[in-house]
Amino acid sequence: MRDFWIYLAILAGSTYLIRAIPFAALQKKIKSRFVRSFLYYIPYAVLAAMTFPAALYATGHIFSAAAGLLTGGVFAFKGKGLTFVAVVSCVAALIVELLLKFVFPSVNF
Repeated sequence: MRDFWIYLAILAGSTYLIRAIPFAALQKKIKSRFVRSFLYYIPYAVLAAMTFPAALYATGHIFSAAAGLLTGGVFAFKGKGLTFVAVVSCVAALIVELLLKFVFPSVNF
């Protein structure tokens, strides 16, 4: 149990430092347009880097996962809401899974 508290303290300290150091170091407003645009897009890039691989392995087959991902991407690009995109992506993945199971039952994808 003692090791747990040590690990937790180290994790909390490192997480706090990662967030606190930029605030302490950058006290002036960033005037560089390039740096501001770079910092603006970092959260989206990190979210995409974490989500994309997970989306491809979310189902039993890469084909159904790709169908759900592509369907979600198309509807998100068209500006549809988050709930609608999630439901349509799930339905697309389900349809492809059912097609793989019932149309090609002997093929192991």
